[in-house]
Parts: sequence; structure tokens; C-alpha cells
Amino acid sequence: MSENKGHKKGGGKLSRSEVVTVRLDPKLRYMAELAARKQRRTLSSFIEWSIEQSLKEVLVVNASKGERSNLAQMAESLWDISSPKRLVKLAQKCPELLNYKEERIWRLMDEWKALFDFYEDGSRRFRWELLDSLWKEFEQYGDEEITEKDLGWKVGEYFQRTGLPSSALVIHSEPRYIDEI
Repeated sequence: MSENKGHKKGGGKLSRSEVVTVRLDPKLRYMAELAARKQRRTLSSFIEWSIEQSLKEVLVVNASKGERSNLAQMAESLWDISSPKRLVKLAQKCPELLNYKEERIWRLMDEWKALFDFYEDGSRRFRWELLDSLWKEFEQYGDEEITEKDLGWKVGEYFQRTGLPSSALVIHSEPRYIDEI
């Protein structure tokens, strides 16, 4: 007989999950375990389901539509696999939910000409490849680990590598809030 040491068996994973550590009051944990048993779920599956249900109760103003919605209804319009796109969607649709770090990044993103391609009709579109490649640095700026000037150097280096004109490395003094992604 052959042995398969180190080889794990099991089904394929349908989606990537995040591991979150939470503290629960012993009574609440016990009640959650009972509810999970009743629904024939694991405790983690029950907690995930409970969070999904509670999102239906959290109301926010959808700034792009000017109406109130719950977070469950907005989930698809707020989520993106790309961190920069997620931030833009949140800033456009629910700016009141931005934390301090996100507000810092958003203000700079919105004001910085270097991050956009401009078109004859006056519209502008993000240079997503730039944002994706330098997102770690944008997050460092949001966390106040680097300055706007430091980030400017990184963007300048990106422009040199890609052949983009350095004349676009200007930061506008007035925000020009973006209408779309």
C-alpha cells in the first residue's frame, strides 16, 4: 500500500474566504451555536449568514442615486477585486463611510492630474494600471507613512518607466470629483 503523506483530500474551494477573529460573550456564543445547529450549519457558516442578513438592516445614502439603500442591495456596486476601484466606488456612492486613510487617498486621487487620461469631450478616466502598480504606496500615504512628495517621486518614476509625459505630474488645488470609474 502506498501512503500519500502531506496530500490533503477534500473538495475544491468555490471562493476565497477571510479568517476573522472575534470575541463573543459566552452566552452569545452558546446561542449562536444552538442557532447554527438548528439550521444545520457550522458556527462559522451561521456567523457569515448572520452578517449577510444584518447588512439588510444597515441603511446608507447612495450618493450616486440620491436615495437610501441598504448595504446588502449595494454590495455588488461597492465590491471590486481591485482595491483602487473599491475605494473609488465607495467614495462615489457612500462617501460618509470613508475612514480617514481612505479620505486622504481619495482627496489626492481626485486632485492629481497624473492619475487620469483626459479626453477631448472634457471627461477623464483613471489610469488604473498606475494605481494598481503603486497602490501599496498610496496606502502608505493614507497611513501617513510617506508624504505626498514621496508619492510624487514614485509616480514620477512610473511615468519615466512607461514613457508618459511628466507635464501631467501636477496636483490641482481644487477637487474635481469623479463621476464614474
